[in-house]
Amino acid sequence: KGLLAKRLYVVFTRPKDPAKMGALVGPHLEYQAELERRGIMFGAGPLADETETKWNGDGMVIIRAKDMAEAKKIADADPMHTGGGRGYEIRPWLMNEGTISIRVNYVTGKYTLE
Repeated sequence: KGLLAKRLYVVFTRPKDPAKMGALVGPHLEYQAELERRGIMFGAGPLADETETKWNGDGMVIIRAKDMAEAKKIADADPMHTGGGRGYEIRPWLMNEGTISIRVNYVTGKYTLE
């Protein structure tokens, strides 16, 4: 009781064929932007190692979907996946706790996300 219990899906991506990734970056980012525009993407970005200094190409995309089948369809459509540059694993995530603060300054048009 009192927990949000919002079901989201986390797509963990890993390099599969680095030689293919360069050509797929543009279409991949366009696809990510489209997911964002459609309200499907909750967040995305690269993952560093434990030292916080090495970025080996692993990434994470959090998406809104009605079920695992829909989440898989969304992940399958990513050009980085269809083109063979990356592989992925999807895990359901139940977001229970947390907070987000957004401060918008109307005059400057700037915002702060905390």
